[in-house]
Amino acid sequence: MKICVVGIGYVGLSLSVLLSQKHEVIAYDINKEKVDMINNRVSPINDYEINNYFKTKTLNLKASCNYESAFKNSNYIIICTPTNYNEETNSFDTSSIEITINKIKEINNECIVIIRSTVPIGYTNLICNKHKSLKIIFSPEFLREDSALYDNLYPSRIIIGEKSLEAKRFANLLVECVIRKDVPVLYMNSMEAEAVKLFANTYLALRVAFFNELDTYALEKNLNTKNIIDGVSLDPRIGNYYNNPSFGYGGYCLPKDSKQLFHNYMDIPENIIEAVINSNETRKKYIASFIKKLNPKVVGIYRLVMKSNSDNFRESSIQDVIRYLKDDNIKVVIYEPNLKSKYFLGCNVIKNFDEFIKTSNIVVANRLDKKIGKFKSKVFSRDLYHDN
Repeated sequence: MKICVVGIGYVGLSLSVLLSQKHEVIAYDINKEKVDMINNRVSPINDYEINNYFKTKTLNLKASCNYESAFKNSNYIIICTPTNYNEETNSFDTSSIEITINKIKEINNECIVIIRSTVPIGYTNLICNKHKSLKIIFSPEFLREDSALYDNLYPSRIIIGEKSLEAKRFANLLVECVIRKDVPVLYMNSMEAEAVKLFANTYLALRVAFFNELDTYALEKNLNTKNIIDGVSLDPRIGNYYNNPSFGYGGYCLPKDSKQLFHNYMDIPENIIEAVINSNETRKKYIASFIKKLNPKVVGIYRLVMKSNSDNFRESSIQDVIRYLKDDNIKVVIYEPNLKSKYFLGCNVIKNFDEFIKTSNIVVANRLDKKIGKFKSKVFSRDLYHDN
């Protein structure tokens, strides 16, 4: 098959690598730097499996900034463009999807269009009615940003938002390229598939919020958080996973997907979904107020990234903690190797790690690593299990 993947972030690049094992794949993006890196088999994102496949596998993959040549003659065009949440409209910004579909209609009306971008519930029905000449199918992704290709190779499930023959053919494209051989494949209508994505991520956000509130209680009552979590998580109905306290959930997916799901409820009765969103804000404010009580002269923020081994800090919870600290006139400095600028959120960015440690009275780290391990007396973190 000839396949075009539109958008080469975590979702698009990992999918491109997966499918290019057995098919001819063109990864299209407007970012020429990313395109050149991929053509030189250098990953523009931090992902162990992608780097490994670039070095060791023969992939029928090339990247391009020319959408006309990328779209032409493709059997499948898979849209993986970002859909950021717009706080003013209370909805995902799906304009990148619509722009892509309009270009597809100009060049290749015979292809199957697959939407992998996360969309509001009901969006696919609307876009299908608007573009009746195209076959459009929604199929959500379930990836971790630092293990995107691994999660493609060993998927927890494959969800297809349609029950047609074309839907089954696309599912087979994915199944034949994965390593896991018993992957569940579920076919359902597009609104159900859209709901699976949003409810799954909102549940993960709920779980993060729950253990963070447990930690808040333990801190206030001077209890050992780890003892409580260990005891709670040994119940097999709860499980010993996704229970490591943090400064709040963040990253690209959980904040926007939980907000979108809440908006999709509209006039439908609910309490939990909104509470998850509010709980996360409360946690970030609490962390900032706890740090303030330590009376620091200078707070050093060690890394902006949400996870260890990540290069992404979009919507990271530590950014709001910084804002709350600054609102209280507390001086903040930042150590983040991925930042090229001298300032971030109005704070000095210190490039030299030793200088950063000396400057900071308290080092605040959402996640711990070996680099700051020997400075434990200075470090404030809620990372109890050294696990993302």
